[in-house]
Amino acid sequence: MLDLKAIEKAKNRLNGVVHRTPFSYAPKLSEISGYEVYLKKENLQLTGAFKLRGAFNKIASLVEEGKRGGVVAASAGNHAQGVAFSAKYFNINATIVMPDSTPLTKIQGVKEFGAEVILRGANYDEAYSYAIKYAKDNGIEFVHPFTDSRVIAGQGTIALEMLEDIKDLDAVVVPVGGGGLISGIGVAIKAINPDIKLIGVASLGATAMKNSYDTKEAKSTKSVRTIADGIAVRDASPITLEYILNTVDALELVSEDEIAEAILFLLEKQKLLVEGAGAVGVASLMHNRLNLTKGSKVGVVLSGGNIDVTMLSLIIEKGLVKSSRKMKLSVVMVDKPGSLMHFTELLTKVGANIVQIGYDRTSTDLKFGDAVVSVAIETKGEEHQEEIREILRESGFAFKELH
Repeated sequence: MLDLKAIEKAKNRLNGVVHRTPFSYAPKLSEISGYEVYLKKENLQLTGAFKLRGAFNKIASLVEEGKRGGVVAASAGNHAQGVAFSAKYFNINATIVMPDSTPLTKIQGVKEFGAEVILRGANYDEAYSYAIKYAKDNGIEFVHPFTDSRVIAGQGTIALEMLEDIKDLDAVVVPVGGGGLISGIGVAIKAINPDIKLIGVASLGATAMKNSYDTKEAKSTKSVRTIADGIAVRDASPITLEYILNTVDALELVSEDEIAEAILFLLEKQKLLVEGAGAVGVASLMHNRLNLTKGSKVGVVLSGGNIDVTMLSLIIEKGLVKSSRKMKLSVVMVDKPGSLMHFTELLTKVGANIVQIGYDRTSTDLKFGDAVVSVAIETKGEEHQEEIREILRESGFAFKELH
């Protein structure tokens, strides 16, 4: 098993290369949760995520041992960039196997660090299987994203930085997927101060580690589906599970809507761009998943910020609807001159701004002589939306809200 000395050694290797990311007070989140909350901003790391720490420590260790024959990894995201960056730093070859469906931006992000990219497989598991075979066939070192002790040690350096900055933390909240991050942090925290509670947070769409934690036996799930792609792990690792069972005090789950809400909150209120996996800890705070004494001093790890722009725009759109700042309506009206003008005049009267509108008179669901207008409008909260509903009812418009 890994020990504190290995993590301290990893910290020495990372000094001067990996960013010591900010660990700072979050006033709005503290007010909402009732805790004294501090955010460890690994979304501001060099490659946009904590994965650089583990990858760099592993590859630095190989170089120290004279193994400069190159490395191979399987990843569609943050681990890939961490390995590619580290290999470039030491001037060794890196090959990254990524699924066929990997977005072009992620492929380019890895290639920018000089790594070779092989697209293989319909998903991560198929890419991983190919990468293992490729490493064996070519005699190259494989860098696993979370079951390697040197990778885990690198991730544990986050805890050392947190406790150097704020020694009297009561709890630390960490995202959980494969378990490498929380394993490293757990070893460091429990060695330095066993009284600090360690709480893991996973997605309801990827429950392998939660199920394994509850049953104390490594379990797999048939599939994963979550916007938190950085923790979308199907198969629990017995190696990281052992660390987790020895160090983690609780493992909680958050829903997709809660994760999306946390991403939007961090963007709006904290001015931080955080990916789904990085936002699960904040989601757990916002939705009272942590059974801690009010006023507890809590450190939350924001593990990464590499969110796909398309996903971000979708989250913002849904967030605006959920927070009553946007309203989508389907309105039936008589298809005659002036009907649409009358409708828009009503919206003008109540101060609602139209941002999108469509007019359909040919749908088979409509009665002859009717038309349906689909409209998206900016609103100023629930009271404003009720005012819009009321004026439409009074004017005889049939409508339904779209979500």
